[in-house]
Amino acid sequence: MASLDRVKVLVLGDSGVGKSSLVHLLCQNQVLGNPSWTVGCSVDVRVQDYKEGTPEEKTFYIELWDVGGSVGSASSVKSTRAVFYNSVNGIILVHDLTNKKSSQNLYRWSLEALNKDSSPTGVIVSNGDYDREQFAENPVPLLLIGTKFDQIPENKRSEVLTRTAFLSEDFNAEEINLDCTNPRYLAAGTSNAVKLSRFFDKVIEKRYFTRDPSQVSLLSLCFCPVRVVTVLVKG
Repeated sequence: MASLDRVKVLVLGDSGVGKSSLVHLLCQNQVLGNPSWTVGCSVDVRVQDYKEGTPEEKTFYIELWDVGGSVGSASSVKSTRAVFYNSVNGIILVHDLTNKKSSQNLYRWSLEALNKDSSPTGVIVSNGDYDREQFAENPVPLLLIGTKFDQIPENKRSEVLTRTAFLSEDFNAEEINLDCTNPRYLAAGTSNAVKLSRFFDKVIEKRYFTRDPSQVSLLSLCFCPVRVVTVLVKG
């Protein structure tokens, strides 16, 4: 693995939204049979063929950092997670489509990870108070993924998808809605697979092929060795 370049992508969202199941599906192309609560951070790796099928094609590793989703009320919660937010190249924001609060909390998660949140341990914004300008020039690519799509009643899907469309617009990010227990949602050639590949290519592009001098100091720090301890607690 050391022979390939890599990028770091955070996977953020509330506890129970299915982040670990999603990461396992993305990296192993298999359903996670017995999901556990993640305390701290768990890291898995996905292989990505950048600009696949073109003369510029090159293989990279995508490090997916699944950050524990406990909200908590103490300032120590933020300081504990802060170490995982260093030198980030991309962020996947994960929410449960059947849980509106988990969608609203994505504003807090994103601002916390991008060091724009002075009070990260609670929901700091609502749709009415959210300032889209905070992400207008955000250099870190974002992707919005809604889980448990299969659990939305047919008569509620239009309402839910309208709500997620507003989220996508707020974050200036593409959205993917899926069921983490069904690999067909990310099957090759599907619109979801195309969006996912496009997101990872964008992350790689920003990390390795952007010549913005203002980003050089940040990007040069991206792969300093970091020791990550993963603790899984059955819940």
